[in-house]
Amino acid sequence: MKKILILLMLAGISSTVVAKDVAEYKQERLIAKILNQQVKKHRTIQSSVHAILSRYPEKVDVVMAVALKRYPEEYRQIMLGALSAQPVLACDVIENAIKAKVAPSSELVEIAITAEPAYAQEIVNTAVQFNPTEIENIVRVAIRTEPYDSSNIVNNTVSSYPSKMLNILTAAITALPEQATNIVKDILALFPNEADTVVEAAVQQSSDSHNNGIVNAAIDSGFDRDSAIAAAVAGGAKKETLVTLNN
Repeated sequence: MKKILILLMLAGISSTVVAKDVAEYKQERLIAKILNQQVKKHRTIQSSVHAILSRYPEKVDVVMAVALKRYPEEYRQIMLGALSAQPVLACDVIENAIKAKVAPSSELVEIAITAEPAYAQEIVNTAVQFNPTEIENIVRVAIRTEPYDSSNIVNNTVSSYPSKMLNILTAAITALPEQATNIVKDILALFPNEADTVVEAAVQQSSDSHNNGIVNAAIDSGFDRDSAIAAAVAGGAKKETLVTLNN
């Protein structure tokens, strides 16, 4: 009797899985048909995606998957169509674009943030989640694209990925070299015990004109003055140039 019940349960599970697969297949075919019809009527893929998701936002995954598969070279227009229809779907849009591997993640992030800067942090979080090896490029491009949100992007990303702190620091300073001092302060507020590493790396990534500011930022954050100078020198600064340091 138990064997019969188990077999019936397995049969039920199998039929449910098959039914789900069939339903998804039918959805994909329907979306593909609609897109083809729209394109044949000389509507752009951007406006077609916009029209579908304006009406059916819950279909974002299947719409993005089908559109990117059929028109991979139009990934920018597909993303813009989806984002203009439903900005709140920014994370879904960037996730599907990254999974489709139609372009480097950093480029996709730039497209998404440019279109919807209010969702910059969420876009970065999603992009890094699905492509963590590109974290430095993703953060650098995100900050360049939306510099007014750089502090939040740096702080939130480094808090989520503390092991990538130096990568994020490098990306941030490379993107906004004139903000090196503030970036160092933000990083040290989260990693006060890594001051020597942070100062050395920051100096390595910055021009000589920012060295004093970096060292002062470390001192203001509670780092010992002599240790800050030593870390800066280790990063390539000339000790005699550090002339306007805080006491």
